[in-house]
Amino acid sequence: MTTVEMTSHLYRYFPQLENRTIRVPAGPVSEVLKAVNEIAPGFTDYVLDDQGALRRHVYLAIDKALVVDRKTLCDRVQDGGTVYIFQALSGG
Repeated sequence: MTTVEMTSHLYRYFPQLENRTIRVPAGPVSEVLKAVNEIAPGFTDYVLDDQGALRRHVYLAIDKALVVDRKTLCDRVQDGGTVYIFQALSGG
């Protein structure tokens, strides 16, 4: 299983993910995100664009490495790994 952690900002839109350990099957990042979307419908619409690529201001890391393939999300998450989802913030 893979653990998914995310910035607290996302809990505002997906409160069903807050205060719980998110564990989904290991596999490509695209499948990990689909599994999170099953728990919180609309999640992939929020983090992916209409082509299925990561939105510009969304970053994912697998353990300590940023996801390289932002378009097809084929980077693989090993069993026991952790996916971190965070957004770049702008403003003053």
